[in-house]
Amino acid sequence: MYFSVIEPAEDAERDAAFDRLHGPYAEHQWLWTFFPAPEGTPRDFLFRRMDGDTGSRFYVVSARGPKATSQVWDIRTRPYAPQLHTGQRLRFDVQVNPVVASMRDGKSRRDDVVMHEKKRLLQEKNLGRWADWKGADKPAEYDLVQSVCTRWLCGALEGRTSRAELAGFSVVDGTLAADAYSQHEGGMKSVRFSTVRLSGELEVLDSERLVSTLHRGLGRGKAFGCGLLMVRPV
Repeated sequence: MYFSVIEPAEDAERDAAFDRLHGPYAEHQWLWTFFPAPEGTPRDFLFRRMDGDTGSRFYVVSARGPKATSQVWDIRTRPYAPQLHTGQRLRFDVQVNPVVASMRDGKSRRDDVVMHEKKRLLQEKNLGRWADWKGADKPAEYDLVQSVCTRWLCGALEGRTSRAELAGFSVVDGTLAADAYSQHEGGMKSVRFSTVRLSGELEVLDSERLVSTLHRGLGRGKAFGCGLLMVRPV
Protein backbone atom coordinates (compact mmCIF):
# COMPACT_ATOMS: atom_id res chain seq x y z
CA MET A 1 0.00 0.00 0.00
CA TYR A 2 0.99 3.61 -0.56
CA PHE A 3 0.21 6.94 1.11
CA SER A 4 0.34 9.93 -1.22
CA VAL A 5 -0.18 13.66 -1.12
CA ILE A 6 -1.30 15.26 -4.38
CA GLU A 7 -1.20 19.05 -4.34
CA PRO A 8 -0.71 21.97 -6.72
CA ALA A 9 2.86 22.53 -7.82
CA GLU A 10 4.51 25.75 -6.68
CA ASP A 11 3.22 28.73 -8.68
CA ALA A 12 0.73 26.46 -10.49
CA GLU A 13 -2.21 26.86 -8.12
CA ARG A 14 -4.37 28.62 -10.72
CA ASP A 15 -3.67 26.00 -13.40
CA ALA A 16 -4.33 23.21 -10.90
CA ALA A 17 -7.71 24.70 -9.99
CA PHE A 18 -8.75 24.58 -13.66
CA ASP A 19 -7.10 21.20 -14.29
CA ARG A 20 -9.10 19.16 -11.80
CA LEU A 21 -12.77 18.29 -11.99
CA HIS A 22 -15.03 19.75 -9.33
CA GLY A 23 -17.88 18.17 -7.45
CA PRO A 24 -18.04 15.19 -5.09
CA TYR A 25 -18.27 12.45 -7.71
CA ALA A 26 -16.26 14.33 -10.36
CA GLU A 27 -13.27 14.43 -8.00
CA HIS A 28 -13.38 10.65 -7.76
CA GLN A 29 -13.40 10.38 -11.56
CA TRP A 30 -10.56 12.89 -11.86
CA LEU A 31 -8.39 11.03 -9.33
CA TRP A 32 -8.72 7.90 -11.45
CA THR A 33 -6.45 9.62 -13.99
CA PHE A 34 -3.58 9.23 -11.50
CA PHE A 35 -4.22 5.46 -11.39
CA PRO A 36 -4.45 4.26 -15.01
CA ALA A 37 -5.90 0.76 -15.29
CA PRO A 38 -7.98 -1.35 -17.70
CA GLU A 39 -11.68 -0.56 -17.83
CA GLY A 40 -13.60 -2.38 -15.14
CA THR A 41 -10.75 -2.38 -12.63
CA PRO A 42 -12.21 -2.02 -9.11
CA ARG A 43 -11.37 1.18 -7.26
CA ASP A 44 -8.25 0.52 -5.20
CA PHE A 45 -7.74 3.88 -3.51
CA LEU A 46 -9.22 6.05 -0.78
CA PHE A 47 -8.95 9.80 -0.78
CA ARG A 48 -9.74 12.91 1.17
CA ARG A 49 -9.65 16.50 -0.05
CA MET A 50 -8.51 19.29 2.24
CA ASP A 51 -8.69 22.92 1.15
CA GLY A 52 -6.10 25.54 2.06
CA ASP A 53 -4.71 28.88 0.99
CA THR A 54 -2.83 27.31 -1.93
CA GLY A 55 -5.78 25.26 -3.20
CA SER A 56 -6.98 21.71 -2.69
CA ARG A 57 -4.68 19.02 -1.38
CA PHE A 58 -5.60 15.33 -1.74
CA TYR A 59 -4.51 12.62 0.67
CA VAL A 60 -4.66 9.18 -0.93
CA VAL A 61 -4.15 5.61 0.31
CA SER A 62 -3.81 3.21 -2.60
CA ALA A 63 -2.76 -0.27 -3.65
CA ARG A 64 -0.74 1.27 -6.51
CA GLY A 65 1.40 4.36 -6.55
CA PRO A 66 -0.16 7.30 -8.44
CA LYS A 67 1.28 8.45 -11.77
CA ALA A 68 1.82 12.12 -12.62
CA THR A 69 -0.63 13.39 -15.25
CA SER A 70 0.63 16.95 -15.68
CA GLN A 71 3.24 19.36 -14.37
CA VAL A 72 0.70 21.37 -12.37
CA TRP A 73 0.44 18.69 -9.67
CA ASP A 74 3.13 17.57 -7.23
CA ILE A 75 2.89 13.99 -5.97
CA ARG A 76 4.68 12.74 -2.87
CA THR A 77 4.35 9.00 -2.26
CA ARG A 78 5.72 6.62 0.34
CA PRO A 79 5.05 2.99 1.27
CA TYR A 80 2.26 2.69 3.79
CA ALA A 81 2.58 -0.21 6.24
CA PRO A 82 1.49 1.03 9.71
CA GLN A 83 3.04 -0.84 12.65
CA LEU A 84 0.50 -0.85 15.47
CA HIS A 85 0.09 -2.70 18.74
CA THR A 86 -2.79 -3.40 21.09
CA GLY A 87 -3.27 -0.68 23.68
CA GLN A 88 -1.53 1.99 21.60
CA ARG A 89 -3.20 5.41 21.58
CA LEU A 90 -3.40 7.55 18.46
CA ARG A 91 -4.99 10.77 17.38
CA PHE A 92 -7.41 10.23 14.51
CA ASP A 93 -9.26 12.29 11.93
CA VAL A 94 -11.73 11.00 9.34
CA GLN A 95 -14.51 12.33 7.13
CA VAL A 96 -17.42 9.90 7.13
CA ASN A 97 -20.78 9.42 5.46
CA PRO A 98 -22.87 8.36 8.48
CA VAL A 99 -26.07 6.54 7.52
CA VAL A 100 -28.63 4.36 9.23
CA ALA A 101 -30.73 1.61 7.63
CA SER A 102 -34.52 1.95 7.81
CA MET A 103 -37.56 0.40 6.14
CA ARG A 104 -39.82 2.53 3.92
CA ASP A 105 -42.52 1.16 1.63
CA GLY A 106 -41.30 -2.34 2.34
CA LYS A 107 -37.77 -1.54 1.17
CA SER A 108 -34.55 -1.12 3.10
CA ARG A 109 -33.10 2.35 2.67
CA ARG A 110 -30.15 4.23 4.08
CA ASP A 111 -30.75 7.64 5.60
CA ASP A 112 -28.46 10.40 6.78
CA VAL A 113 -28.25 9.84 10.57
CA VAL A 114 -28.79 13.52 11.37
CA MET A 115 -31.88 13.86 9.19
CA HIS A 116 -33.16 10.52 10.47
CA GLU A 117 -32.93 11.77 14.05
CA LYS A 118 -34.59 15.07 13.16
CA LYS A 119 -37.51 13.21 11.60
CA ARG A 120 -37.85 11.05 14.71
CA LEU A 121 -37.86 14.07 17.01
CA LEU A 122 -40.37 15.91 14.81
CA GLN A 123 -42.71 12.93 14.95
CA GLU A 124 -42.51 12.99 18.74
CA LYS A 125 -43.44 16.68 18.69
CA ASN A 126 -46.08 16.19 15.99
CA LEU A 127 -44.36 18.81 13.83
CA GLY A 128 -43.84 18.86 10.08
CA ARG A 129 -40.63 20.87 9.72
CA TRP A 130 -37.53 21.52 11.80
CA ALA A 131 -38.15 25.26 11.47
CA ASP A 132 -41.55 24.81 13.14
CA TRP A 133 -39.92 23.76 16.40
CA LYS A 134 -39.69 26.99 18.42
CA GLY A 135 -39.37 25.63 21.97
CA ALA A 136 -36.38 26.02 24.24
CA ASP A 137 -36.05 22.22 24.26
CA LYS A 138 -35.06 22.17 20.58
CA PRO A 139 -31.52 20.74 20.39
CA ALA A 140 -28.76 22.84 18.86
CA GLU A 141 -27.48 21.54 15.54
CA TYR A 142 -23.97 20.92 16.90
CA ASP A 143 -25.28 18.96 19.89
CA LEU A 144 -27.52 16.86 17.66
CA VAL A 145 -24.67 16.05 15.25
CA GLN A 146 -22.36 15.21 18.15
CA SER A 147 -24.92 12.91 19.75
CA VAL A 148 -26.01 10.93 16.68
CA CYS A 149 -22.49 10.58 15.25
CA THR A 150 -21.13 9.39 18.59
CA ARG A 151 -23.86 6.77 18.59
CA TRP A 152 -23.11 5.91 14.94
CA LEU A 153 -19.42 5.26 15.66
CA CYS A 154 -19.45 3.98 19.24
CA GLY A 155 -22.95 2.57 19.76
CA ALA A 156 -23.68 -1.16 19.60
CA LEU A 157 -24.90 -2.52 16.28
CA GLU A 158 -27.98 -4.66 16.93
CA GLY A 159 -26.65 -5.71 20.32
CA ARG A 160 -23.21 -6.52 18.97
CA THR A 161 -19.96 -4.58 18.84
CA SER A 162 -19.75 -1.00 17.61
CA ARG A 163 -18.45 0.25 14.27
CA ALA A 164 -15.32 1.43 16.04
CA GLU A 165 -14.72 -2.02 17.54
CA LEU A 166 -15.35 -3.71 14.20
CA ALA A 167 -12.70 -1.36 12.78
CA GLY A 168 -10.21 -2.43 15.46
CA PHE A 169 -10.33 0.44 17.95
CA SER A 170 -12.23 2.14 20.74
CA VAL A 171 -12.65 5.90 21.16
CA VAL A 172 -11.13 7.30 24.35
CA ASP A 173 -13.92 8.75 26.50
CA GLY A 174 -14.45 12.48 26.15
CA THR A 175 -12.23 12.95 23.08
CA LEU A 176 -14.62 12.51 20.15
CA ALA A 177 -15.58 15.66 18.23
CA ALA A 178 -18.14 15.58 15.42
CA ASP A 179 -18.31 18.72 13.32
CA ALA A 180 -18.37 20.13 9.77
CA TYR A 181 -21.70 18.43 9.03
CA SER A 182 -22.56 19.08 5.38
CA GLN A 183 -25.03 17.85 2.80
CA HIS A 184 -23.92 17.37 -0.79
CA GLU A 185 -25.33 16.51 -4.16
CA GLY A 186 -23.36 15.00 -7.01
CA GLY A 187 -23.09 12.30 -9.60
CA MET A 188 -25.01 11.58 -12.78
CA LYS A 189 -28.05 10.47 -10.80
CA SER A 190 -28.00 13.47 -8.46
CA VAL A 191 -26.90 11.38 -5.50
CA ARG A 192 -27.48 13.13 -2.18
CA PHE A 193 -25.25 12.37 0.76
CA SER A 194 -23.90 13.91 3.95
CA THR A 195 -20.47 14.13 5.51
CA VAL A 196 -19.22 14.69 9.04
CA ARG A 197 -15.69 15.13 10.30
CA LEU A 198 -14.86 12.93 13.29
CA SER A 199 -11.70 13.44 15.30
CA GLY A 200 -10.38 12.44 18.69
CA GLU A 201 -8.17 9.86 20.33
CA LEU A 202 -8.41 6.10 19.83
CA GLU A 203 -7.01 3.03 21.54
CA VAL A 204 -6.00 0.07 19.40
CA LEU A 205 -8.03 -3.04 20.22
CA ASP A 206 -7.03 -5.23 17.27
CA SER A 207 -3.95 -4.06 15.36
CA GLU A 208 -4.55 -6.24 12.28
CA ARG A 209 -8.15 -5.11 11.98
CA LEU A 210 -7.23 -1.46 12.40
CA VAL A 211 -4.51 -1.71 9.74
CA SER A 212 -7.14 -3.21 7.42
CA THR A 213 -9.40 -0.21 8.19
CA LEU A 214 -6.54 2.19 7.41
CA HIS A 215 -6.16 0.47 4.05
CA ARG A 216 -9.84 -0.04 3.18
CA GLY A 217 -11.58 2.84 4.91
CA LEU A 218 -14.36 3.39 7.46
CA GLY A 219 -18.03 3.48 6.55
CA ARG A 220 -19.67 4.25 3.23
CA GLY A 221 -19.27 7.01 0.62
CA LYS A 222 -15.68 6.23 -0.31
CA ALA A 223 -16.28 7.37 -3.91
CA PHE A 224 -17.13 10.79 -2.44
CA GLY A 225 -13.93 11.22 -0.43
CA CYS A 226 -15.13 9.57 2.78
CA GLY A 227 -13.62 6.86 4.95
CA LEU A 228 -9.90 7.63 4.87
CA LEU A 229 -8.90 7.26 8.54
CA MET A 230 -5.77 9.27 9.28
CA VAL A 231 -3.85 8.61 12.51
CA ARG A 232 -0.78 9.95 14.23
CA PRO A 233 0.95 9.42 17.60
CA VAL A 234 -0.57 11.13 20.63
